[in-house]
Amino acid sequence: MIEDKQRWNERYLDNPMPQSVSPLIEKYIEHAKIGDAIDIACGTGRNAHYLSDLGFMVDAVDISDYALGKVKNSATITKIDTDLDKYNLTPNKYDLIVNINYLNRRLVSQMKDALKSGGVLMFETFIVAHGDFNLPTTNLDYLLRKNELLHSFIGLDVIYYEEKIDINLRGEKIKVASLVAKKN
Repeated sequence: MIEDKQRWNERYLDNPMPQSVSPLIEKYIEHAKIGDAIDIACGTGRNAHYLSDLGFMVDAVDISDYALGKVKNSATITKIDTDLDKYNLTPNKYDLIVNINYLNRRLVSQMKDALKSGGVLMFETFIVAHGDFNLPTTNLDYLLRKNELLHSFIGLDVIYYEEKIDINLRGEKIKVASLVAKKN
């Protein structure tokens, strides 16, 4: 865990991320009921801040204490400094789960149970094929396979799903899978 924390702290120091909210969240937020939300691997809080401003009570979870230090102090944001490889989601707790640019398959299996009835999941991350653009490919364990995201959430009502070529926050060409789904 200490090595992961140091690596992520260095990454945030070396490559500060823009603070604009994820377009996926901005576009589909009207499908979510204001209530309890979690921003998994929240980084410096770009999505957590947006959700908080809308009235959500947000659990902002990340391993980087440096990044969490950039998340604003607010009565509507609870900062959780933890190793997501060991963290467990509380069943039936969230009206909204946000997971952007991060993949932990152990947590994927917990997300459906963590949603309340009527809860919404917004999930977007990288697909193995993004390596086609000559970007340094990270551990393949952290990249989705084709249609994996869609298959991982069978049982939820899909509002939106797409696999597409996109441009990341650093201006690099990537391939991502995006899902918005509701638990009924």
